[in-house]
Amino acid sequence: MAHNEELGAGLPGDQMLAVTPMRQAIASRMQQSVTEIPHAWLMIEVDVSQLVALRNKLKDSFLITEGLPLTISPFVLKGIVNALKEFPLMNASWTPEGIAVKRHINVSIAIGSEDAVIAPVIHHADHKSIAGLAFELFDLVKRAKARALQVTDMQGGTFTFNNTGAFGSMLSYPIIQHQQAAILTFEKIVRKPVVIQEMIAIRSMVSICLSFDHRLLDGRICGRFLQRVKHYLEKYDEETTIY
Repeated sequence: MAHNEELGAGLPGDQMLAVTPMRQAIASRMQQSVTEIPHAWLMIEVDVSQLVALRNKLKDSFLITEGLPLTISPFVLKGIVNALKEFPLMNASWTPEGIAVKRHINVSIAIGSEDAVIAPVIHHADHKSIAGLAFELFDLVKRAKARALQVTDMQGGTFTFNNTGAFGSMLSYPIIQHQQAAILTFEKIVRKPVVIQEMIAIRSMVSICLSFDHRLLDGRICGRFLQRVKHYLEKYDEETTIY
């Protein structure tokens, strides 16, 4: 193999793309994260059949009343936020002075485009209803696509959520944002047979994946946290109110 091939250098006929400032910034942050943070990872499976039924029941009237789509994400966010209230160490960061447990729950939302992934923040997410989270999500995605986000929209995140299932992912190992303790991905919902009380039923199942900073978190607390998220996601029924 030629020396320049070993180094990954361009060869005749290769297309060399310029690195945009945003891509360079993302590369630097990701490199810092994986270099400084010892990542660990857990995944569990969740039955979201009742959540899917609830969303299907409400989505048409919500679109007519509020003028925006009701997606799965605000329901998932609400479950995550409820679990974060019970496990404040998940909403913390490692610092030279010690573990900083954050007073507010500000959830960074990973939003992808053709050339970048950004993570604007829903501030005080624990004070918002499912409908309120839907409004915030819609606004952030709309302004992100229009490149109209402000600097303040990107600041103060304490935990990150990414709906990777939106583009078909079944399983992922996300990278933690620097100065956060964890990131959770919600994967693609799949209809498949599941054993329930010795009987087989077709259910809507999904994997939720958690990467966490092993300096301040361990498998036990993160496993319990995921079980609480699972509890809240499976607790939805058609009588759940979103306001």
